[in-house]
Amino acid sequence: MLILEPFFVVRPKPELLKRIVVHISKSKFLNGLQCSKLLWHAYNAKHLISEPDDSQQAIFDQGHEVGELAKRLFPGGIEVGQGILDIETVLKLSQKAILQRKPMFEAAFAYEGGYARVDILNPVDEDAWDIIEVKSSTSVKDVHVQDLAFQSFVYAGAGLKIRRCFLMHIDSDYVRQGDLDPHKLLKQVDVTAKVVALSQQIEPHLSEMSRIIRLKTSPEVDIGKHCDSPYECPMHDHCWKHLLPDNPLTLYRGKEKGFELLADGIQSIINIPENYPLNPKQMIQREAARSGQPHISERAIWQFLRQLEYPLYYLDFETFGAALPLFNNTSPYEQIPFQFSLHVQAKPGGKTKQYSYLAKGRTDPRRKFIEALRKVMGESGSIITYNAPFEKGMLDAIAKVYPEHQPWVKQIKDRVVDLLLPFRAFRYYHPSQRGKCSLKSVLPALTGKSYSELDIKEGGTASREFQLSHHFHRGFKN
Repeated sequence: MLILEPFFVVRPKPELLKRIVVHISKSKFLNGLQCSKLLWHAYNAKHLISEPDDSQQAIFDQGHEVGELAKRLFPGGIEVGQGILDIETVLKLSQKAILQRKPMFEAAFAYEGGYARVDILNPVDEDAWDIIEVKSSTSVKDVHVQDLAFQSFVYAGAGLKIRRCFLMHIDSDYVRQGDLDPHKLLKQVDVTAKVVALSQQIEPHLSEMSRIIRLKTSPEVDIGKHCDSPYECPMHDHCWKHLLPDNPLTLYRGKEKGFELLADGIQSIINIPENYPLNPKQMIQREAARSGQPHISERAIWQFLRQLEYPLYYLDFETFGAALPLFNNTSPYEQIPFQFSLHVQAKPGGKTKQYSYLAKGRTDPRRKFIEALRKVMGESGSIITYNAPFEKGMLDAIAKVYPEHQPWVKQIKDRVVDLLLPFRAFRYYHPSQRGKCSLKSVLPALTGKSYSELDIKEGGTASREFQLSHHFHRGFKN
């Protein structure tokens, strides 16, 4: 049995422990690693921290679903303190439950300021335990190991003998056939050695975080790469609100240059010196910002337009993906098309005719989706999409499951024209795009219209609403 001896024999120095006056959970610990300003606000000015938006909440909900599935691998496990927020109550329940020597879910232990609730605590040998943390990602990430190192530190300090530490994540190679099988869907990775390597850092981190929390005013922290790593900070908008609309961070693929320019006191791309090294697209962006006029490469745009053949088919797909695949012959996070919108223009200047499809019911929509698309797609004419690899990829994926459609898909793909290309190449660039070439940036620049006028403003919302309205049943095997 491998015992984390270096991990268990090290104890925080008494003079450091006296400074720890609050419970620091794993989420707050990770906050502190990312930014001391975020940590301080989490305890002293929480109202300035943004609540999770619908997209973030969907990620949390998905993680919960994966965690629930993982529990199926540990029959007879004890759910500890479910729905209870009071820390002391959950701690007492955990102390009582541990005597049963059964798998424990969300058991809580505290040690000198740290407070942890591991996803799964599994009894091994006569008196030891394995820690298993469940993630909805498809790989082990550094932040996951930091997470586990903190929790292991707390559990070991509370007196538990920890044998090994595991991260359980989704196997992206899994293909569903029948009910979900957690034994095949979830992969368990031993990260004990990495946890041991990080264990010595936990004590000084906790001590420093306790000091920061007790400060009377927030520490001053400049914005930087840490604002988006390992996750986008919930104080992002608050800390970045001083930036001008055309600040250097809006440079096309130029975040590193942007931070460098800000550090040199340059607040607007207009003021970037002529001798500063910019790539051709960034130079176009700077000149457009200075002139206030769009950059237009007429010859290049004309060459792009010349390739179009009427009738024109303006095509857009909406898809959804789930960590736990919903249908046979699908994998985790595989995108499933459930809606298409098609506008057909027969001749230059002519009116467009609209066709659409929206999946109904709770069954796999892909067969009906492609059959509906074939009925309204003519045999000739350019098919115009924005970011064509996405639609092409969806068609290829459907044809792989339903091979009778492969010849048609190949013919369709040969006719696709990507409308993104002239914008991504900056053949047309408007200063209001702020270095972006997504449709959400290009549409208002060209037309004055925006997605803000719509009830559903982006594809993520459409995906979430579709899944919620259909109440898909996931199913599983014990």
